Amino acid sequence: MRIEIWADVVCPWCYIGKRRFETALAGFAHRDDVEVVYRSFELDPFAPEVGSESTVTVLGRKFGKDEAATREMMAGVDELAAAEGLEFGYADALHARTLNAHRLLHLARSVGRQKELMEQVLAAYFSRGESLGDPDVLRRAAAAAGLDAARVEEVLGSTEYRDEVMADIAQAQAYGASGVPFFVVDGRFGISGAQPTELFGQALEQAWSSRESSREV
Repeated sequence: MRIEIWADVVCPWCYIGKRRFETALAGFAHRDDVEVVYRSFELDPFAPEVGSESTVTVLGRKFGKDEAATREMMAGVDELAAAEGLEFGYADALHARTLNAHRLLHLARSVGRQKELMEQVLAAYFSRGESLGDPDVLRRAAAAAGLDAARVEEVLGSTEYRDEVMADIAQAQAYGASGVPFFVVDGRFGISGAQPTELFGQALEQAWSSRESSREV
């Protein structure tokens, strides 16, 4: 069974949803028969390649809030993340486009290290407040995930995997997904948002039962 997860690496709900889904998957009897694939999505494709403004500044402008109110809003999400064992501290991280991170995630998938890189990139931004527009941050994340340094340089110095990123985004739009995280099970069932762990568990059970029933027909 394949679970495809559309996510952006600067989306707090994607990290929270990832943890909740992972908890549900860990308790799923058929977890060893589940393939998880991360798909690309850009929440802000017009963000600068190299960040110059903090995340709190950008979000404040987006939601029409001053800095204090924006930090308070973010703190509420931080509390939800903490309940999933995540420590967030990204308010002052520089806001940048995530295209290069997504291109590296496609590279990582090609060598079976996508799960590892996804975790490293998310931790870099959300837990350590590092900008994903900084190539050195991406290099360190890739190294920690076990990617070949020479291949990472080739990808960062080119447009390799850009088409694959754009194809993922187009597929999300075709599914009608206007936001992330967005989960698709076996290309048939869609789950939108960082749902509770229990709901993910129920969805896995239902999808597996449906899959088995279709085999018997």
